[in-house]
Amino acid sequence: MIRTRTIIGLAAAGVTALAVAATPALAATAACPPDGNGPNGASQYGVGQGGMGQGGMGQGGMGQNGTGQGGMGQGAGTAGWVAAPSGTLTASQRTEVAAMAEEEKLAHDLYVALAAKFPTAYQFSRVARAETAHLNAVRVLMTRYGITDPTAGRAEGDFASSTFQAMYDSLLASATTTASALAAGIAVEKADIADLTTALSTVTAPDVVQVYTNLRTASQHHLAAFGG
Repeated sequence: MIRTRTIIGLAAAGVTALAVAATPALAATAACPPDGNGPNGASQYGVGQGGMGQGGMGQGGMGQNGTGQGGMGQGAGTAGWVAAPSGTLTASQRTEVAAMAEEEKLAHDLYVALAAKFPTAYQFSRVARAETAHLNAVRVLMTRYGITDPTAGRAEGDFASSTFQAMYDSLLASATTTASALAAGIAVEKADIADLTTALSTVTAPDVVQVYTNLRTASQHHLAAFGG
């Protein structure tokens, strides 16, 4: 089962500390133009203007800490994300895939809301677009394995699981400044990385391994973009 308590702990106890840690990143990115061309800009960390595109990884291949010429920006293609063949999943691994979909939705919805609250923090809108591709890739897995999609038909900020709903509400409420908003993003990405690492330790289905590996790499890029 996805270790959702990771985010709960970070949201409840670590966001204030993370906000302090994120403060230097604000200074570092303040001089960076919106297109992410500065030394610590979004393009450097894989959330720039390029895009996931049809092949799922952008036209420019692997850029500097990114995935494509400008990173994981405009598009939401998934073809390159789920190219491996299917395998078999245990009951708990099937539950894990569904939980991963909610975790990706949480990241997307939170970043959309934070982009609206803090429009000068351009990372949120760009990473939110990447999260759309991530959720789409997990949805491909759910379709392949006949797993009910808990995110289907859900509006932004609305979750099937009360646990994810509480996490979203708590993280959004904690974001009262740009620094604390970036800290919330750091908390989400650290939790994603931990959850994906745990999931990858047991799953063997090639397509699920591929998606989880790509998601973890993307989360590492997003964590850097938020200053983590």
